[in-house]
Amino acid sequence: MRQRLLFSRVFALLCRLATYSALAVLVILLSSVFVNCVGRLDFDFIRSVNSVSPEKAGMLAGLWGSFWLISLTGLMAIPIGVGSAVYLEEYSSDNFINRVIKVNLSNLAGVPSIVYGMLGLTVFVRMFDAYGGPGQNAKIISLLNGLIRIPIPLGDKVLAGALTMTLVILPIVIIASQEALRAVPSSIRVASLALGATRWQTIRHQVLPAALPGIATGVILAISRAIGETAPLIMIGALTVSRFCPAGIDSPVKLITQPHRILQAPLDQFTAMPIEIFHWAKQPGDDFRPVAAAGIVVLLMVLLLFNGVAVWIRHRAGKKIKW
Repeated sequence: MRQRLLFSRVFALLCRLATYSALAVLVILLSSVFVNCVGRLDFDFIRSVNSVSPEKAGMLAGLWGSFWLISLTGLMAIPIGVGSAVYLEEYSSDNFINRVIKVNLSNLAGVPSIVYGMLGLTVFVRMFDAYGGPGQNAKIISLLNGLIRIPIPLGDKVLAGALTMTLVILPIVIIASQEALRAVPSSIRVASLALGATRWQTIRHQVLPAALPGIATGVILAISRAIGETAPLIMIGALTVSRFCPAGIDSPVKLITQPHRILQAPLDQFTAMPIEIFHWAKQPGDDFRPVAAAGIVVLLMVLLLFNGVAVWIRHRAGKKIKW
C-alpha cells in the first residue's frame, strides 16, 4: 500500500513538473517576443507596407493577403469538409472503399504541409505545365464580360494559395466534423425518423444543430492553423516582400466602397503574415529583430481572436442544445 502511494505521489510530481516546465518555456518565449517588440508595435506598423528599412517596415500587405487567403480557403474548405463528413457519417455504407477513405483521411491530416505545397505548385501554379508556363505565357479565361480574367495556369496568385491551403486543412475539417456528428446521440436520429421526418430533414434540423459547436470549433482551429502556415505559401511562390495589397484594397473603407475590386483580389499576387515574419527573421543583423517580434505579436493576436470566436460559438450554440 505504501509503495502504491509512493508511486502515485511520484507520478503526480512528475506530471506537475512537466506542466510547469512547459509553462515556463512558453512564458520565457512570449516574454522575449514582447520585450523585443516594445517601441516597434504601433498603429503605423499595422498601417504600413513592408520596406527595406526596419524603421518603415509594416505588416499591412501581409494582413490583407492573409485576409483574402483565409477567406477563400474557408469558402472552399468549410462546405466541402462538412459535406464530406455528413456523407461519410450519415449516408455512406460500411464497405471497404469507405473504410479506406476514412483511414486515409486520418493519414492526410498528419502529412507535412510542405508536401501540400509541392502539390499546389504542380497542380495549381503550373497545372502540370499542360497549358504553358505561368505569367506572360498563361492563357486568359474571361468571365462576366471581362470583369474576371483567370490566368491558366494560375501562377503565384491568391487563388492558388487558397486552393493549396484548402488541401492542408480539409482533412482536419472533415475529421473534426465527423467527430462532432458522431457525438450526437443516435436516439435523436431514431426519434426524428419515427415521427416521419426524412433523413435529410433529420440531418438538417436535428443532427447538424446538435453538432454545430464541435463543427465550428474544429473549423476555426483548422483555419487558425492555415493562418500560421508558411511552407506551402513559399513553395507556390508567394511574395516575401510586397508593397501592395491584393486588388489595391488596403482598408475596410475600400472594401465596402469599391466592391468591384473584390473579384480581382483572388487573381492578384500576395504575401501573408507568416511569410513576412520569416523574411524579417532571416535578415542578417539585429535591425529587423524588433520588426519580426512585432509581426509575431500581431499574428498571435489574430490567432487568439479566432480561438476566442471558436469558444464563443461553442458556448452560444451549446446553450441551444436540449436533449
